Amino acid sequence: MVSLKWAVTFILAVSFAVFVTFFGRLPVFRRTPIGFLHRLIWIHVPNMLLSIDNRLTSGRITRSLSRFGHFIMHERHPAVVIFFLILMVGGEYLYLPPIWHRLAPFTKLTVTVTVFLPYLFLYLSCAADPGYITKENHAYHMSLYPYDHALFHPGVECKTCGFVKPPRSKHCSLCKRCIAKADHHCIFINSCVGYGNHQWFILLLLSTAILCTYGGLLGGSLLSSSIKQHFVDWSPWSPLKQGWGMYVVIWGWGIQTNIGLGVITLLSGLTAPLVWGLLLYTMYLVYCGTTTNESFKWSVYKDDMEDGYAFRRPMPSNRERDLVKEPICRRWPVEPEMVLAATDDGKPPPAQMALAGEGEWERVWNLKDVENLYDLGLWDNLGDIFVADCAFGARVEDPPAERGLRTKRTKSK
Repeated sequence: MVSLKWAVTFILAVSFAVFVTFFGRLPVFRRTPIGFLHRLIWIHVPNMLLSIDNRLTSGRITRSLSRFGHFIMHERHPAVVIFFLILMVGGEYLYLPPIWHRLAPFTKLTVTVTVFLPYLFLYLSCAADPGYITKENHAYHMSLYPYDHALFHPGVECKTCGFVKPPRSKHCSLCKRCIAKADHHCIFINSCVGYGNHQWFILLLLSTAILCTYGGLLGGSLLSSSIKQHFVDWSPWSPLKQGWGMYVVIWGWGIQTNIGLGVITLLSGLTAPLVWGLLLYTMYLVYCGTTTNESFKWSVYKDDMEDGYAFRRPMPSNRERDLVKEPICRRWPVEPEMVLAATDDGKPPPAQMALAGEGEWERVWNLKDVENLYDLGLWDNLGDIFVADCAFGARVEDPPAERGLRTKRTKSK
């Protein structure tokens, strides 16, 4: 029982640490204990250790660890992908062979498919071009989305890559390239999630969430069946019948009868909510027509709006544009209607600032009052991810005036 307690404690600790690491920096958790723990683990504790090391060794240990940490955190390497594969292969090796003879033919088929799909989508997520922008395909990526004149403005040049940044793109310090429709850099696939592999990443999350859930439920069912052979009146759905103490003791006994199956079942059950949470958050961003990168940009604007530092003004309908810096996007059915800007002093931007738009600046207090150019509704947002070069019902060869441009408002972020 002691070994089981240590295994359960380790799994719970790892699951909680993973949750804090992945979700603690999100704006929604910023003023919660989860956000505090994230800052404690990744900011306050490292700063304290740095201070101690400066006093004891003049920072030699910190510099050595910093070089190693820079390689781990800021260079591309397959360490986490290999760890992920070892975790899956090792867990399935401990889980499946002892129970395979107990499964019905149809269950064996569903298990095979459920186990295979995460490997397939992991390979596709890693192998696919996430949307690397090069001089050869720069014009193509410039034509995918229009500038919204809020998060992305025409004429902004990437100092590293040496070309104008296409709308919705971001330079990744790990990949050392600009990524089209950059979402985030994912260490589990050793690559960015962007225009070219966003669909595979979503399917990887979905298949992994189903695998963890199925593994937890199937393992729980098999353990429950074994327990019931010794405790006839026991039921996994009636903890109050035996009392919580005895209920936990019986589960512990059942897990120890097949420690491999029990531990992996417990790990699957505790991991499933984390993967489902990441999947639901990703799908929420899809619903809002935004990316992880853009959501953080909007969170900055939200803070500026709460402080009264954000302003907007209308975009002229007959404006002239520099087609080199801002080409016409013939696949996207929406053009910007306003310009959004923020200042450091809470005063409207000065007239001499080179911002598009005309008329007086109006102070903006809420994100709901600002359009999100990239939100076309859930199904069109999904179409943009899963259907290559989706034109959303508009003929690509038609000029904007003939497409009947329409506008959308943002959902609450």
